[in-house]
Amino acid sequence: MRTLYNDMDIRFFLGGIQIRALNIVFERFTRTIPAHSHGNGCYEIHYIPAGYGKLRANGSFYDIVPNTLFVTGPHVEHAQTPAQQDPMQEYCIYLKFDHPSRGKSASPTVESFLSVPFWFGRDGQDIHTLMLRLFAELRQRYTGYQEQVSLLLSQLVIYMVRNYEQRQISSTSFAPKNLTDAKSVIIEEYFLYEYQSLSLGALADRLKLSPRQTQRLLMESYGKSFQQKKAEARMSAAAILLSDPERSITSIAEVLGYSSGEHFSGAFKSYYHMCPRDYRRLSLQPKPRGTEPSMP
Repeated sequence: MRTLYNDMDIRFFLGGIQIRALNIVFERFTRTIPAHSHGNGCYEIHYIPAGYGKLRANGSFYDIVPNTLFVTGPHVEHAQTPAQQDPMQEYCIYLKFDHPSRGKSASPTVESFLSVPFWFGRDGQDIHTLMLRLFAELRQRYTGYQEQVSLLLSQLVIYMVRNYEQRQISSTSFAPKNLTDAKSVIIEEYFLYEYQSLSLGALADRLKLSPRQTQRLLMESYGKSFQQKKAEARMSAAAILLSDPERSITSIAEVLGYSSGEHFSGAFKSYYHMCPRDYRRLSLQPKPRGTEPSMP
């Protein structure tokens, strides 16, 4: 039993380095694999989900049992022999790492992987599940499978490093958030969670901008003024609250920060072109099966 993928140009990037998957195979061993080794930049990842056997690598022997994981890198001579009574099954991924571009270096993750030409041990990262997903993507070829295969292979390299390092805490961290993106999050969370008490001055203080600069930022990012965003946030919440027949119009006005039910009703009618009671009546009407509610 053998499943082999070696006719596709599978390339992916990890830490700025291009990696090519030259051979992806799953098989149940019925024969001995004689001693061989790989060239520069080439690594084989072997995972044994079931069965038993022997590995000889660099002159030493290792017992292969279920959940064995080992890597054979450049110039590591190795041979495999299956047990006769219960021969091993193996997933094997053959990867070739390109050299970094001039002036660039590999990421710490890739450097950690490349620094280990041979490793033998037990998997602690659930690589079996990852392999099953990888082979399913290659077999089914649903939309986006190329991207999924690249992601799974990148994840495999990361899982290998974590196995080497026994879940060592990384010495690197994400770069600080871009200031423009940070302001977008502040704006969106402000309108999303604090619609009862929206204030241009309060938002400007959080953004560390003047009210005029805040208005300009809102127009540049959303094409809306502060008042338009405020009305949008409150009216969106109002439409949801009106779907609860147990809530009175007055209580909804209070929740939304309006001084009275009349003030709320006037603002609602100006936005939706109908009063809250009519909106509620329409929203609560039974809908024919398979149709969506039609709201102004």
